[in-house]
Amino acid sequence: MKAPSFSLIIPAAGVGRRMDSDIPKPYLLLKGKTVLERTLSCFRGLDSLRQVIVSTSDLYKEQTSDILNMLFDEVDTAVVDGGNRRQDSIYNAFQEVSDTIGYVAVHDAVRPFIKKSTIADCLNRSVQCGAAIIGVPVKDTIKQVNLNGFIKSTPDRSLLWQAQTPQIFRKKLYEDAFQFAEQKDVEVTDDASLFEAFGKNVRMVEGDRENFKLTYPIDFKIAELLVDTFKP
Repeated sequence: MKAPSFSLIIPAAGVGRRMDSDIPKPYLLLKGKTVLERTLSCFRGLDSLRQVIVSTSDLYKEQTSDILNMLFDEVDTAVVDGGNRRQDSIYNAFQEVSDTIGYVAVHDAVRPFIKKSTIADCLNRSVQCGAAIIGVPVKDTIKQVNLNGFIKSTPDRSLLWQAQTPQIFRKKLYEDAFQFAEQKDVEVTDDASLFEAFGKNVRMVEGDRENFKLTYPIDFKIAELLVDTFKP
């Protein structure tokens, strides 16, 4: 069965405080190419991809347009304003999604090691369930602590997963979830949480640990080791 069309939203308006850099993380160079370019390249050539929308700050709009024009010659692209929060940046991008699109994928700008096969798996699950995300089982014991730093409980590790992206949703459900968040003033850190607050089930799809988020300087050192051998 042919995969349905989807739009890709990349929120790239964040800053690089934890990376100790004045340059936002998506625009840092990783062996000669920006992290954003490497991330977007992972989606290049997917038959079901119809549109790519990046939200970013005014300072980086022109650079972002150049990257999109270089990578996607047969896919509609757009650059929109980033917001104060991640969910605002995504919402701004969502307004540009074509009426003909059935599904929307959101992917972190600083996850440049996502495989095409994993994207396809997530899209297929989203078709079945309406909402699906990539993740991996946690490998460490997790502790819940109180405000004073004392351990309150140790959750069952077998039930805990680390959320990644892409996170892919049926467009109409996504639109309804956004409206719910606006009405109820819901603030979330990822889109799956938005669906949880909306009372909708989200399917977890196992990915791999290469698909990590570049957050700290040590992550960048690891990325430099992986970038030459990684095959999307």
